[in-house]
Amino acid sequence: MFLKSFFKEFKDFAVKGNVIDMAVGIIIGAAFNNIVNSLVKDIIMPPIGILLGNIDFTNLFVVLKDGKILPPYNTLASAQSAGAVTLNIGSFINYTISFIIVAFAVFLMIKALNKFKEKPAPAPINTKECPYCATTIPLKAIKCPNCTENLK
Repeated sequence: MFLKSFFKEFKDFAVKGNVIDMAVGIIIGAAFNNIVNSLVKDIIMPPIGILLGNIDFTNLFVVLKDGKILPPYNTLASAQSAGAVTLNIGSFINYTISFIIVAFAVFLMIKALNKFKEKPAPAPINTKECPYCATTIPLKAIKCPNCTENLK
């Protein structure tokens, strides 16, 4: 009995729109991540590398400990395949720029969605101010309960 109610509760949860929306968001986010990584690695970083003196950021690393094969290591891949311990500065820079681009894209998306969000209607005005004593009175009042003046 417990197992049956547990699976029914899980089924109700899993087919709710929020879970499906979240799954679609995760799938699109993963695809977007690939696009951003390519943008950073293939479009943004090569010109920056040229401007900084032909630096290839994918191969910007520091060897902390030599591997089985002794240096020089021309690329990060060769250093890692030799078993060297490396500090991958270029990868960190690429990931940092990717993060900034993704964060900015999410910011723009949330900003656009907020424009379409329905704004709450203003609360109806149910009171007014008495012109004689300046107290707040009901809108339909024809006589002020505080100063007893007749109102129009």
